[in-house]
Amino acid sequence: MRRKEDQEKGGYVDRYSPRLLFFLILIVGLNILDSLFTMIILEFGGWEVNPLVRPAMEVFGDQFWVWKFLLVSFNLVLLCLHSRFGYVNKGILWITIMYLGVIFYQVLLMRIHIF
Repeated sequence: MRRKEDQEKGGYVDRYSPRLLFFLILIVGLNILDSLFTMIILEFGGWEVNPLVRPAMEVFGDQFWVWKFLLVSFNLVLLCLHSRFGYVNKGILWITIMYLGVIFYQVLLMRIHIF
């Protein structure tokens, strides 16, 4: 997209920025950490607060992380495909911030109650 008007509109391309790759991989890594920390907290008597994940955990048991990983990864592919639209990049940034907050909270929980 060479013209400024085209860049402002957004669109679909077959080349993506290294910054986008960094954030997408960071979100996948944070998603995996979230699943791992959730399992650790559950083993020590905690409970799942997310009303969307709780039923999946009941259905899939210890393998819920596979379901969660696939769901998040599929949505990240969709976000990547639409990344040239400005609001999508802001959404990716907010998802990253949200996951960092969740991981920080889980680390605090584990530090206070487990270790």
